[in-house]
Amino acid sequence: MKKNISQKLKLIFSDKNLRSRILFTLFVFFIFRVFSFVPVSVIDLDKLKSFFAGNQFFAILDIFSGGTLINFSIMALGLGPYISASIALQLMTILFPKLEQLSKEGEYGRYKINQYTRALTLPLTIVQSIGMYLLLRNQKIVTNLNFLEFLSFVMTITAGTFILVWFGELISEYGIGNGISLLIFAGIVGRLPVLASQTLSILTQEIIVNLSIFFVLSVVVIAGVVFINESVRKIPVFYAKIIRGNRLYQPMTNYLPLRLNQAGVIPIIFAIYFVLLPQIVANFLANVKNQFLVNVGNFFLNLFSPTGLLYNLIYFFLVVGFTYFYTVIIFNPQKISEEIQKHGGFIPGIRPGLATKNYLQKIVLRLTTFGALFLGVIAILPVVVSRITGIEDLVIGGTGILIVVSVVLETFKLIEAHLAMKNYEKFLR
Repeated sequence: MKKNISQKLKLIFSDKNLRSRILFTLFVFFIFRVFSFVPVSVIDLDKLKSFFAGNQFFAILDIFSGGTLINFSIMALGLGPYISASIALQLMTILFPKLEQLSKEGEYGRYKINQYTRALTLPLTIVQSIGMYLLLRNQKIVTNLNFLEFLSFVMTITAGTFILVWFGELISEYGIGNGISLLIFAGIVGRLPVLASQTLSILTQEIIVNLSIFFVLSVVVIAGVVFINESVRKIPVFYAKIIRGNRLYQPMTNYLPLRLNQAGVIPIIFAIYFVLLPQIVANFLANVKNQFLVNVGNFFLNLFSPTGLLYNLIYFFLVVGFTYFYTVIIFNPQKISEEIQKHGGFIPGIRPGLATKNYLQKIVLRLTTFGALFLGVIAILPVVVSRITGIEDLVIGGTGILIVVSVVLETFKLIEAHLAMKNYEKFLR
């Protein structure tokens, strides 16, 4: 095993192009981590850290921002606005025929959709930065700013997000893998040493036992994520012998791969926006001058506590619901059955046309049910693990594990594909 790993590493770094791409990606990671510690000047960092220490909701958000939120760096909003815009454009591409046609126009289509995504990211970033300012002002973490200071605050946060988007695009073009996914991965991994040190600083005999349980559960979760991420149901498609013009096409069998988790982490991102809305509103109401509104805000803060039963039940069912919703949108059995029939194919034992459509719908429904339940469990995993182990300071979300494992698997697949292509080119020579 060690020999195989060492051989692969030797192959990777012996390839000049691959080596330069990996080193460039690591360099961008380093710049990103430097920027994550450049704070916005108007923020009182001591008050901010005290606020985060007493608010688990924002402590969880900080983990996924890679520590940029607790430092309130110029990249405090992270890639959240860009991801939201990307998801919105993806949905609009499916709903609007003109955008769908544009997405199929190769490099030009991807370029235009990327431009639309950036354009949509701008207002989303401005709105979120204004909302963040109002929240921090209510918490006395930032003082009342005059118009120029407020404008500077919003422009700084907005610029930070767009710099991060630019970093992601640089990695995609000159590095290895999907730049946006890799930056999210770097942010989550970069926060782990801080969380580990916090846990080690309070070790007791009981905590050591619970920590052991936690690591065992982590290994099980990672194994489960790998299994679900790599699981594919292969539907055989048989193509009969056909004659087109003067050419004879021999019969062949192909496979239609249906992934167990077709939606990825997108349903969790959708669910987070909806489940965090009561928390955001409640945090705002809890700091206004009207006592009635303060009481309403405190009530909802307690009711929708991230460790509470109601919060996690709503979160679980939202993830399951959005998984079905997103799968229905991205997977069209009618179009697939028509494409199979158009090219002279059929699924053995299933009639072409309507019967094929119904068969694919049934298979996808079964797969989606299992995948949706898995994503729902992954979403509420931090609270479950915290209750089992008693560890409050080490909050590693199942969503974070899912992202990390998925990005690692995808990146290594790209590296192996690059190495395989290089060996193939050598063979042709």
